[in-house]
This record gives sequence, C-alpha cells and structure tokens, in this order.
Amino acid sequence: MDSPVKDVTPVATAAAAGPRGVPVRDEGPGGRLGSVALVVTSGLSVQFGAAVAVLLMPRAGALGVVTLRLVLAAVVLLAVCRPRVRGYGRADWGTIVAFGTAMAGMNVLIYQSSSRIPLGAAVTLEVLGPLVLSVVASRRWTNLLWAGLALAGVVLLGGGGFDRLDPLGAAFALGAGGMWAAYIVFGARTGRRFPQADGLALAMAFGAVLSLPLGIAEAGGRLLVPSTVALGLAVALMSSVLPYTLELLALRRMPAPTFAILMSLEPAVAALAGFLVLSQALSTADALAIALVIAASIGAVRTRPKGPSSGG
Repeated sequence: MDSPVKDVTPVATAAAAGPRGVPVRDEGPGGRLGSVALVVTSGLSVQFGAAVAVLLMPRAGALGVVTLRLVLAAVVLLAVCRPRVRGYGRADWGTIVAFGTAMAGMNVLIYQSSSRIPLGAAVTLEVLGPLVLSVVASRRWTNLLWAGLALAGVVLLGGGGFDRLDPLGAAFALGAGGMWAAYIVFGARTGRRFPQADGLALAMAFGAVLSLPLGIAEAGGRLLVPSTVALGLAVALMSSVLPYTLELLALRRMPAPTFAILMSLEPAVAALAGFLVLSQALSTADALAIALVIAASIGAVRTRPKGPSSGG
C-alpha cells in the first residue's frame, strides 16, 4: 500500500469524492459553510468527550477508556450502518486496516498523553500532525500562510511551557499527531471507497479489536462495571461515533489540506472544554491564540480552490 506521504496529492481529489468515487458537486459558499459546520461540530463533540474521558480514567485507566470508547462506538456503528462485507477488493480492505489502525493508534497515544499532561497541552502538540500534513499536501502558498498562522496560535496556546511537560506525555502527543495525519489521509480514501458510513464502521471495528487486549490487560473486570460502561458509552458517542461520522462527510466535501488546517481548531476547543469541564482557566494569551487559530481556519476555507477537485 502506498505511504501517506507518497499519496497526499490524490487525497485532495479523493476527499471530494462521494461513495464509490462519484465526485461531489461544488456547493458554493453555502456548501463551504456546511463543511466547516461539520468540522466545528465534530471538534466540539470530540473534545468535550475527551474531557469526560479524563474524568473516567481513574476508573478504567487510559487504555481501558480507549477500549471502551472504540468497542462501544464500533457496536453502535455496526448496528446502525449494518455494512456489507462482500464485493470489496484487497485495496479496499487495506484502506480499512490502515484507517482502523490510525484511529486506534491516535486514541491510545492521546489518552496516554492526557493522563500525563494537561488536555489542552496534549491536543496542542497533537495538532502539529495535521498542520504538517496541510503543508506537505498543499501546493498553494496561501495554505502555507494559513498553516503558519495556525501554528503561531498553537504555540501561543501552549504558553511557552512545553519544556515543563512530562517528556513521555509530550512524546505520546506528538505520536498521536502522526496518527491524526494518517487518519485524515486514510479517512479520505475510506470516504471514496465505501458508501455512507460503512467504511467508518468497519474501520472502527478493526481499531476496537486492536485496542481490546490493551484495555483488558490494564483494566480487566473494571471494564464491565455498569456505571463505567455508561460513561464509556457517552465518551464513545461524543468522541467517536458523532465526530468521526461528521469528519468523514467533511472529507468528502473539502480538500485534505483545508481539512487539516481546520483541525487546528481542536486545541482551542480543548481549552474551552478544559475550562468548562475540568475547571482549567483561560488566560488573555489563550484567548489571543484561539483568535489566531480561528482566523487561520476561516482564511483557509475562504481561499480554498473551487472546482470539482475541491469539493463543495
């Protein structure tokens, strides 16, 4: 299978294609706003779900929470989508394996990170993966400008205190960023090769199988406590089922570089979730950083190319 770096240019075309590679019609400004709304709603859902997951970690551990999240999300998606498994080739299943591995790796690494360093700092480091992808995948200098502006906001949101973070926690966050970039690449391919959310359901199931031994090893019988399962279901719905479905739809409507820059909104949303759920204060510098990231995201959407290859 081609590596993400070799195949990032076709991703922009793949992201604009609907099921079975049927191009999505350019929907104009209204379609752009709709795509952005999908990404923003996804970010709100996943980060508030992550904040709830932090509260759940003392009960099941970081790996136990990941397992609950992926397994319960897979059960929900498989029940709702009931994807067919016949009629697909080796390349299709290879995409599912890669997408599911990226999802599992992204979740395992970021949860390991957020158990060691603050949520906002973890997501701030993690978002470097999508920002690097946006630079690699784009051939337009304006995308470099917006990526740079977003990066400035991300660094400012970190407060210059990354040197005081637990090194292992920071390394986990950076690894999660690499998995996030792979998630974007293979999510675009999955949206092209599989109808509706069938590919997402199958990939989620594969990711759940990968995470299951890790969760059992860490949490054991604690995974079956009813109150823990209930909280795990809430995390699964907020951090996996809803956001991943919305992101799959967004990846069918916009190029991967634009989507990747929009992912820089995640640290801002994480900071807001940390403030509301975990009582982590927001400073003036945090507010300025959030403003920079939002400005970069708006600029990336407004200047993205029009036409069949860009989506709607």
